[in-house]
Amino acid sequence: MNLELVRLTREYREQLVDMLTEWKDDLIANQTDQSPWKIWARDFHDFDAYAAYLGAEEPAQEGWVPDTTLFCLDKDRNIFVGAVNIRHRLNAQLRKTGGHIGDGIRPSERRKGYATAMIALALEECRKMGMDRVLMCCGKDNVGSAKSIVRNGGVLENEQEEGGRVVQRYWIAL
Repeated sequence: MNLELVRLTREYREQLVDMLTEWKDDLIANQTDQSPWKIWARDFHDFDAYAAYLGAEEPAQEGWVPDTTLFCLDKDRNIFVGAVNIRHRLNAQLRKTGGHIGDGIRPSERRKGYATAMIALALEECRKMGMDRVLMCCGKDNVGSAKSIVRNGGVLENEQEEGGRVVQRYWIAL
């Protein structure tokens, strides 16, 4: 795999629209998880506003924390295979069930090892930000996500119930 995490720029407009169009169709058809949530918070068809929102240094709403959204580029095929949202610190809600990193892989690229590789790249970004350990969370029923977290050193701390679903909390030492 020849992967790189990139910030969203005009250069990647086509890759973004291609990935999110496919992903949105899957969300509608299969009612799947919208992780990372941040990439769905604005309409991606208004590219300039969307890119500005994702690139903002400060949180959009009070109570949120600073974050960085990056897209996973498969450099060999020149497509986005996924996205990560890295929260620079934890608030009470993120500490309970959100974690430092939210991640997701586009439907056609799942079960190919991209999540594990993308999380490894995201952890490198966390190291650059000065973090020494990272919390990642996933639904207990999301076996693939749990495997990707464990493959990157995740150690299950506990499970939390939220809104009728069980969320597993994993810590990764950097």
